Amino acid sequence: MRAHKSKSLILLLVGSVLALGMLISDQYLPGLPLQPKQLPAAVVTVGDSTLSGEGGGNYEAGTNGERDNWCHRSPAAPVNQLQLPATVTRINLACSGATAELVGADPEPDHAEGSQAQRLAELAQRYRITDVIVEVGANDDPGFTDVVNQCVEAWVRQSMDGCAAQLRTVWPQRLERMKPKVLDALHDIRAAMDGAGYTPSSYSLIVQSYASPVGPGVKPELQDLSGCPFVTGDLEWIRNTGVPELSDALRDVARQANARFLDLSRAGEGHEACTGNPRTAEGEWFTRLTVDWASLKDERRAPHAMQESFHANATGHAQLGRCLGEFMATQDAQAVCLPDERGNLRAVPEHIAALRAHP
Repeated sequence: MRAHKSKSLILLLVGSVLALGMLISDQYLPGLPLQPKQLPAAVVTVGDSTLSGEGGGNYEAGTNGERDNWCHRSPAAPVNQLQLPATVTRINLACSGATAELVGADPEPDHAEGSQAQRLAELAQRYRITDVIVEVGANDDPGFTDVVNQCVEAWVRQSMDGCAAQLRTVWPQRLERMKPKVLDALHDIRAAMDGAGYTPSSYSLIVQSYASPVGPGVKPELQDLSGCPFVTGDLEWIRNTGVPELSDALRDVARQANARFLDLSRAGEGHEACTGNPRTAEGEWFTRLTVDWASLKDERRAPHAMQESFHANATGHAQLGRCLGEFMATQDAQAVCLPDERGNLRAVPEHIAALRAHP
């Protein structure tokens, strides 16, 4: 009799706990968007030039200087290279030159497009967003474009020490100042998705790092204003120190935001600007020093005449998109973009990539 009462009591307690759990999950925990099966699926990219498609050409109307919008979104952008079902919508919010503040919820009011997180929040009401891919940080404290310009100036001056001598000291400090800004932007992205009813496990948040556009394999005849005006020591520092340390910093931020991480720091090795055919640039995945001469005739467009320089070209974006798509299809928390035996980028799980680097 006592055993029967005990069993009944246990069943009653279990039933009460289950009922309470259902009540909590229904009323207090964020669920998926309303009618998720009826909403069209979408993949969204946010961030800066690497995801906008800078360097890929044929920029979307409205993003090539119109009303001072220089986002330079290209059909060649990685999101457009992904192998996705025809029913999945590709949405590119990334904007060339974007900072973490622009990706976040409260950017400077004078930008042509405004907050990417806010636009994401609006899209999350109309689409069933399965993946949000973020690449940002290089335009904040690291000032990667300014670094490239500084290194070109060092070549012009024929400086023996190049730009790397000073950067070795200040670069780690810049990265530390960048990290909380990128983390805030990722928190704003999470908040945008939370506000639309998504749970963290109902979509994938992926943070990408950056590939080095230049390296020490530059052809000697192109190591000038015809292609890549850099001191050799600076080329070595950019590829072997500057870009990997930037990647390490972004990996740490992704971990703090509980986001997946795709390391691109070694993605361009052997295919950097000025490493391929000197005449045709065959084999290169990044643009050389590029000047839009027509824009130099227009005072409004002149400051952007070299904007495409040292960004991925259409071939490079296709390779980066290949690696991203492969990573998205896995459950891996971290991976590294590395070439396979045919030279195509693949998403290699980080622990395997580490073994390849240190056999």
